[in-house]
Amino acid sequence: MTTDWTALAAEVDEYGCALLPRLLTDAECAGLVALYDEPDRFRATIDMARYRFGRGRYRYFRAPFPEPVARLRERLYPRLLPIARDWAARLGRDEHWPDTLDEWLAECHAAGQTRPTPILLRYEEGDWNALHRDLYGEKVFPLQVVINLNEPGGDHTGGEFLLVEQRPRAQSRGTATLVPRGHGLVFTTRDRPVRSARGWSASPVRHGVSVIRSGRRHTLGLVFHDAA
Repeated sequence: MTTDWTALAAEVDEYGCALLPRLLTDAECAGLVALYDEPDRFRATIDMARYRFGRGRYRYFRAPFPEPVARLRERLYPRLLPIARDWAARLGRDEHWPDTLDEWLAECHAAGQTRPTPILLRYEEGDWNALHRDLYGEKVFPLQVVINLNEPGGDHTGGEFLLVEQRPRAQSRGTATLVPRGHGLVFTTRDRPVRSARGWSASPVRHGVSVIRSGRRHTLGLVFHDAA
């Protein structure tokens, strides 16, 4: 995984999200897409329309995870950790994350957050995802990653990743990103630090997916804390 992490951190600081380099090959993307139709690989399936989350379905992987999922979580966590720690310091939050993902997940489990959170999402034509935040409990890692497993413009049209930020004393700001196949997008789970008259303030951020206009879109979601 070759990238300029200093430049990426600056972009996440500015916009709340940033594109990552290619993380999965076409074959790995296809392999993960095929798993969606193997229900035994998952601990739960959510119908978004039923819960007014939008329209579409997603599935939470059960452990053990497929090799690409486990590998990416392990490799991305320490890369994102300096950003998380810097944000906590700027916001004056008493939050601490250990150096390894295993140690952090052990803290989540000790706090009662034991359910795995890697997600495989499927969107058909007309599906969409409402703006939301993936918190799941008291223990929260402030960044997460989504990876598009299909080819925009080929396998699907529409389906842009949406990020909407509620800026202090200002209109909300939105960004839309079309994520290439196999590439990741890192984004804030709940908020980001912004300069204010008193130093730094937390600017709340939610994310979602625009309407799929044609085709089918699958994405892999990597959340770095487990669920209660």
